[in-house]
Amino acid sequence: MSQLLNSSWSQKRYFLWIALILLMALAPIFLSEFRLNLLGKFLALAILAIGMDLIWGYTGILSLGHGVFFGLGAYCMAMYLKLEASGDRLPDFMSWSGLEEMPWFWVPFGNPLFAILAAILLPMALAGLLGYFTFRNRIKGVFFSILSQAVVIVVVTLFIGQQAFTGGTNGITNFKTVFGFPLFSPPVQMFLYYLTLLVLIGVFILCRKLIAGRTGKILVAIRDGENRVRFSGYNPTTYKVFVYVLSAGLAGLAGILFVLQVGIISPAMMGIIPSVEMVLWVAIGGRGTLIGAIIGTVLTNGAKSFFSESFPDIWLYFLGALFVTVVLFLPNGIVGLFANLKENLYRKKAVKEVYEHHSLHPEHNG
Repeated sequence: MSQLLNSSWSQKRYFLWIALILLMALAPIFLSEFRLNLLGKFLALAILAIGMDLIWGYTGILSLGHGVFFGLGAYCMAMYLKLEASGDRLPDFMSWSGLEEMPWFWVPFGNPLFAILAAILLPMALAGLLGYFTFRNRIKGVFFSILSQAVVIVVVTLFIGQQAFTGGTNGITNFKTVFGFPLFSPPVQMFLYYLTLLVLIGVFILCRKLIAGRTGKILVAIRDGENRVRFSGYNPTTYKVFVYVLSAGLAGLAGILFVLQVGIISPAMMGIIPSVEMVLWVAIGGRGTLIGAIIGTVLTNGAKSFFSESFPDIWLYFLGALFVTVVLFLPNGIVGLFANLKENLYRKKAVKEVYEHHSLHPEHNG
């Protein structure tokens, strides 16, 4: 009976995922251009949240500095967009800062392929460097979380201070085209929305396969008992660096898609507060589920947008109440709530099966 219930639930979940994908695919029919752009932004952030769930939900590494990797990816893409918008001239913020020629490290970003690769590989390289030295020295728990926040402070301060190269607190904006097409025209934005959706689906499937395999089991084992994994002959440092680098690459990929749809990136978007919010998305959706990271990101950012529009003076109180409610009454997130409902359903059906069995075979009673 239990196997039949599990099979039934798997089929229902499979059809639920198909329904969600179809709903997202048909969203342009029902949503305005502004709402569709918001949804595309949320889906881009969901890619980052999947990476956060890999390191925190499955591996137990609480990073409070993922905004850095997201910001690096977004800045790399923004540099290409800014160069394309500027043509043969220097970007405006460089001219305002007194520069007379293009900085050498900006020149390669005139190539879109280089910009895209750099947006993914640069965060991965930084994560690999940080992860190797921290995990090799067995820095974990709250100490790693504090260290990740320190990295955010250093990088944000650097980007703000180097205004001539990064745009300072204003960041990089005023983009016009991408690959020669007008960036903010409805057809291009529609294409970017579907591109973001396809990338999100692809990332989810790949991460799902990773978690279902041997590597995923080792990551969960590291989360639940790192010393036992080490005594079993595995090197936790290798796996932790791997998943940390992978999550940073996903954050950089999310940054690319985000800046294409939003049209701006600034140091404020890669600071401590956005980094903490990324953790909240996963917590609200449900740790260690992957799909919960997507649901939590879309619902949290959707609620943030709704409350800020409907209650501009007190919307932060509503958002805070939402966070408190989830922490107190849904410790396993939204997906955890459905998992509990499923478990209760199994239990009730099992009790009913036992009752019917004894009713048909009274000789077994007593």
